[in-house]
Amino acid sequence: MKKSLPAEELDRKFDAGEDISEYLDFDNTRPLNREKRVNVDLSVWMLNALDREAERLNISRQAVIKTMLDAQLRARGVVPA
Repeated sequence: MKKSLPAEELDRKFDAGEDISEYLDFDNTRPLNREKRVNVDLSVWMLNALDREAERLNISRQAVIKTMLDAQLRARGVVPA
């Protein structure tokens, strides 16, 4: 069983850079946002448009795609479980 500590004290230790691992239960953790690689064929005009948007925002093409997909899924009420 892991040691117990009030949240405020745990926050203080964390903010101070202290090791708080003795208070964390690593046996019952799971990844929050697992990723899976997919391949998508896109038209050249789409790639060009994505690249222009990436340059405008100063982010990668992949970040543009993820941001746009996220916005569209949230707008449609399709949210991750």
